[in-house]
Amino acid sequence: MITRKRTLYSLCALLATTASAAHADDDPSAQNGVTVGIGAQSAPRYSGSDKQRLQFVPLIQARDNALFIDSQKGIGYDLQSDNGLYLEHTLGYGLGRDESNSSWRDGANSLKGMGKIDATMNTALAVGWSITPWLSVEGKATLPLTDSQGVQYQTSVTLLPVQSASDTVAIQSAALFGDSRYINTFYGVSARQSQRSGFRPYDRAGGFYGVNSSLTWSHQFDEHWGTLLSAGYTWLGDRAGDSPIVSQRNQGTGTVAVTWTF
Repeated sequence: MITRKRTLYSLCALLATTASAAHADDDPSAQNGVTVGIGAQSAPRYSGSDKQRLQFVPLIQARDNALFIDSQKGIGYDLQSDNGLYLEHTLGYGLGRDESNSSWRDGANSLKGMGKIDATMNTALAVGWSITPWLSVEGKATLPLTDSQGVQYQTSVTLLPVQSASDTVAIQSAALFGDSRYINTFYGVSARQSQRSGFRPYDRAGGFYGVNSSLTWSHQFDEHWGTLLSAGYTWLGDRAGDSPIVSQRNQGTGTVAVTWTF
């Protein structure tokens, strides 16, 4: 599901890049530390909604060598090789979706009768390659652990055209895929849901369902204070976009955050 969490996930990754640049030296442990912050984001009420909402979210990131805790990704570790290949494994969570307007997770009154999608623990495995210091590619799979909601996959390309001790600009584009259970959990309408909500039944096979792109700028005022600005664009392909619950295929997000690094 394309939600505000995806944008904040990108923000946290950029936050780590900028924080380490602000403390850059030859010691790999220079990336260790804690960064906290608060972000405000305007995003669709759910993937496919034509209504926006504003939400304030905490940003927390702590790292000790390969181990990290992240308010958006969860807890995990990453392994990096000298040739640029890397692996990241995380244990995180998904907030699911409500069938009414929600102040803390996706949901809208227009989904009345669709039922709730439960929050779930998940695990994610990402394998990537930093081809150059400014270009990387990655493949990622996210699997639910506590509820059978299907598997989501994505392949992404990230470009860092600006990198300095005070500023980082990131451009990222990701192709999104899901298996049949995932697509029908978040975009499908079962016969029972159709009777309760009035939406026509909808069932699709798994595969490619959208593209998510973002442009993010991070500025570090000093070794502690920083700020992030991000704009995101999402396009839903036919597997998701043809769903009766999707009112708008083209969606935008905007995020601003202030951070403090210890």
